[in-house]
Amino acid sequence: SFGFGWWKDAQFQRELALSADQSARIDAVLEAAISQLRPKKAELDQQEELLSNEIASGADELLVTKQVDKVEAIRSQMNKMRTLMLLRERQVLSPEQRAKLSKLHEQWERDHKRPSGRGIK
Repeated sequence: SFGFGWWKDAQFQRELALSADQSARIDAVLEAAISQLRPKKAELDQQEELLSNEIASGADELLVTKQVDKVEAIRSQMNKMRTLMLLRERQVLSPEQRAKLSKLHEQWERDHKRPSGRGIK
């Protein structure tokens, strides 16, 4: 992902020939996803805090394992929601626009590549 509202960027709009309607529809997809992700994020934070407290208090392994499962289930749901959001954004585009977007994404990744972590194995 680009990490920004690419469909609002003038260059992307121009290169993709993105219509105002398409931009508005992608905005609506994002807003719908955010409205679902916010409460999940709050739930994740709460469950992660409970997990930290269990670990800090020396809870038994079974209890901690159950809490890890809860945390990871929520994280999984959030990842699924995000993936579906990205899919729905792309479904607004024509096949030609999707192909161009993929090329723009590849270029953006090259231009914004983070240096690899040295010494990390």
